[in-house]
Formats: sequence, C-alpha cells, structure tokens
Amino acid sequence: METSLHRQLKSYYAPNADCEEITLGAYRIDAVDGDRLIEIQHGSLGAIRDKVKCLLEEYDVHVVKPIAVRKYLIKRQKKDGKTLSARFSPRRGSVFDLFDDLVHFTNVFPHPRLTLEVALTIQEEHRTARKPRRWKGKDYRVQDRVLRSVEEQIEFKTAADLLDLIPGKLPSPFHTKDLATAAGVQRWLAQKMAYCLRNTGAIELVGKEKNALLYEIADENQAAA
Repeated sequence: METSLHRQLKSYYAPNADCEEITLGAYRIDAVDGDRLIEIQHGSLGAIRDKVKCLLEEYDVHVVKPIAVRKYLIKRQKKDGKTLSARFSPRRGSVFDLFDDLVHFTNVFPHPRLTLEVALTIQEEHRTARKPRRWKGKDYRVQDRVLRSVEEQIEFKTAADLLDLIPGKLPSPFHTKDLATAAGVQRWLAQKMAYCLRNTGAIELVGKEKNALLYEIADENQAAA
C-alpha cells in the first residue's frame, strides 16, 4: 500500500500531477521530468535494481532514496483514533545510512545515465497499538509515513561522489576502523561502506593486517580523497 510519504515525494519531484504515475512499456514510473525518469524508493534499492537496470538501456533515470534524519512518532489505539503518544524518536539518521542499502545496488550504480539522490527528510511515522508478537516483540504496527520537510538533497553520479562524503583524510592503506572513525559511524556500517566503495571502484583491496582487510583509494579517485 502506497504511503503518504511516497505520494508527497512524487509531487515534490514531478513538474505537475500529469507527470506522475506514467506507464512506460511494462513499467510504472513514479514521475517523469522531461526526458528523465524519476523513481522514489523508500524501501530497499534492491527491489528496483532490475527495473532500473532495464530502464537505463534507453533512458536517464533519477532514483531518490529518502532517509529520515528525524522521525516524529505518533501512536494511536486504532487508525484515526485517540493519540496515545507523540514524540520525536531519539534516533537520528544521516546520509551514511545510504550504504546500508547501497550494498544491494552496486551492480547498477554508478552508470552514466543514472543519478542517485539521497533526500534527507523529517518524517512522521503513524503507528497503531497491537499486542506484541513473541517473534517480533513490537507493540505497534506502522500505518503510514508522512513527509514533514525535505532538509537536504545530495546527488551521486560517480564513485568519487561517494568518497566525497568522508570528511578528513584516510591513512594509506586504511581499514574499516579508520573508515568508521573518519565518517563517525559504527564499524558494521563502515564495513558496508567499504563493500560499496570497493564494488563501485572507488577503493581497492591491497592486503590484510591480521584479520583486517586493507584498502587504498583507487588512483582515478585520489582527487576526491
């Protein structure tokens, strides 16, 4: 079921309502802006991987990945019922959350016809109460997500653009602990970052130090380091 967030972002990126939900061959396109196809993907990028790969054979494609930097959580007893609680989640998202999903999209990105955009947003998450299930443990079900604002838009067209996200200078060679420190993220996410950077050609595997893999910036991307 389409969320309010998805509908709002289609309207945000489409020139007008007539440019939303366009059928193109076997595919339904979220929005069209001139010769550019726009796909909004709140879910896994892997879910649209084959679709985008096919569209890139003939079209320029702009994929928008919304990431919530803040979430306002609204919980009700039932849909449209009395509000039980409303608060901001303590968790804050960042552009680096992209790499948690990009691991499923590195066989598509980068591509000369593809632009990948991260839209940093503030969202509302509307929840309804339910009895927790033993194997999940959550006492709520997400009913809808609503866009409050788009705070920043960051575009990626090349592997070097991904490297530009990393502040400061990495040692040479470096391992994922160095990457985690430089980016200010946890080690597990730095490992996904290294996977993405390696698979997109931004960095190269050059050796091993005990159990840690060692990387260097690829020669063609040194200017971005």
